[in-house]
Amino acid sequence: MKKTSIILLISLLFISFCQPVFAASEKININEATKSELVVLKYVGDKIADRIIDYRKAHPFEKSEDIMKVKGIGLKIFDANKDLIIVKD
Repeated sequence: MKKTSIILLISLLFISFCQPVFAASEKININEATKSELVVLKYVGDKIADRIIDYRKAHPFEKSEDIMKVKGIGLKIFDANKDLIIVKD
């Protein structure tokens, strides 16, 4: 019984730390987001966040799908984040 309780506690702690930092209603503007805001997106780490920032300097995003023009971002990453990103307020 004690072992089960410990496993349950560890599982709950793990789940609570893996939740997104932002509320579900908040959207990330990929034309203005900071690197720390971009890395909150699923499958977006430091390198891809840097690529997004570099890309948008020369080519501001007109629609959220344009994020797939960034090297390393394909349909999988877009689909995982399409409800979280916007390009305008």
